[in-house]
Amino acid sequence: MKRKTLDAAVAAGLVAAVGMAGSVNAVELSPDGLGQVLIYPYYTVNRNQQTILSVVNATNAAKAVKVRFLEGYNAREVLDFNLFLSEYDVWTASVFALADVGLPGDGAALLTTDRSCTAPNKSAWTGQLGGNPYQVFLEYAYTGARQDSGPVDKSRTREGYVELIQMADLAGSLRTAVTHTAGGVPANCAVVQAIDPSSTALLAPSGGLFGTGGIVNVAQGTFYSYNADAIGGFTQFTLFSDTGEFITLARANTGPGVATARVSDASGESFRSDFSAVGAPSQAIDAVSAVFMASSLLNEYNVDASAGSMTDWVVTFPTKQFYTDPDILGLDLGDAGALPPFTYTFGQRAAGNGDGKSCSQVELLHYDREEGRPVPAIGFPEAPPPVIPVLCTSVNVISLILRRDVPATESAVLGSRLFMRVPAFAPAGWLRLNLNPASQPHLLRASLDGDVYAGLPATGFEAVNYVNANVMPGVLSNYSATFRHRALRKCVNAAAGSCL
Repeated sequence: MKRKTLDAAVAAGLVAAVGMAGSVNAVELSPDGLGQVLIYPYYTVNRNQQTILSVVNATNAAKAVKVRFLEGYNAREVLDFNLFLSEYDVWTASVFALADVGLPGDGAALLTTDRSCTAPNKSAWTGQLGGNPYQVFLEYAYTGARQDSGPVDKSRTREGYVELIQMADLAGSLRTAVTHTAGGVPANCAVVQAIDPSSTALLAPSGGLFGTGGIVNVAQGTFYSYNADAIGGFTQFTLFSDTGEFITLARANTGPGVATARVSDASGESFRSDFSAVGAPSQAIDAVSAVFMASSLLNEYNVDASAGSMTDWVVTFPTKQFYTDPDILGLDLGDAGALPPFTYTFGQRAAGNGDGKSCSQVELLHYDREEGRPVPAIGFPEAPPPVIPVLCTSVNVISLILRRDVPATESAVLGSRLFMRVPAFAPAGWLRLNLNPASQPHLLRASLDGDVYAGLPATGFEAVNYVNANVMPGVLSNYSATFRHRALRKCVNAAAGSCL
């Protein structure tokens, strides 16, 4: 196994620590949807849509939560703030397009009617709509000195994904400050505007968060809802810091110097893999990637003209930036140096890549509802070779279509501009998206114990819409639905013969 290590003594100590601390705590996708970290795989304001979000604190412990909105090209941050939840609290907000409410600009913004404390305080946000605070999404992370070869206008903020990371439980005066009074407002938000990271009232996160998202178009009557992915066991330590460190998914830490992942596959097997959380570079992010690693994603589609149906697949790589963003990797823009399982840095100048993208080859296997599959055409040697599909951004939308010759500037269902069009084999069926194709294998870096996961760290869902034009003359009726992707997972260990 090739990796940058500490000296042998430290490494041996790490493994020993793993054997003790890693025996209980592990980063894992929660099958019940509650955890310390929530990933909302898609937000959008395209095509007059809004995205509504909620997070629920299902425990009797007050929470401090980092909220980050990340744009869809390179997962650069467009909004970041701290949220404080009292026991059994709920926070809600909506993402909307500025132009849709008559405000200047082509970007997105966040609006909330919720009274939970935030830092910065909501009084410092951009302004108010209907008496409620809103904050415009910002382009500072991809403009000026931080340009990354992607778009530099505000429209880049219009679609992406969201992550919430619990930083701490709150005790004592901090808990009292964020607890709602009889009037339904927190007692004193000023107390949590500038928390001392050394405060003994900051306790290790205990989890218990769950969340939902929904993409709504009021005029069209469509609503695509989903549950946020929940990660449990993310950290045993408080994540408040006065060292200027960012609170990101790369802060996983399940024991002294280690981030352990627990991954379950379709057969019911469970793998435990230990990754070093110290040194440079730390592999703590690999523990989070491991729980999202999929060798294939599976889901259905429906593009039946008689039913007026259309289908988009959202495929989000929630950890991709840590493997491909030159800023994070300490590389010059355009240079090679992406970390596995990804192939190119964002904006790398190479065949198969280029400005504003970091492409990974995938494979699409089509099936109809009767076991049918496409049959390769024969007898036409002059035919061009098939186009190899690639996913090139942090958020990707695969739009299933009946006809390729009809031009499009956005995906069929969600109006995404980060889309790839795929002609459907049949009016209805299912797809297997192979994330570890033979043409370009994708393998995560080996863990300390030699485990290697195949594929890419992915999440997402299918969004399908049916249009019934027969309700009454001149009236359309939309029926919308979302279905989470199913995943196949593969782990190999050359030395041990098994990841078990």
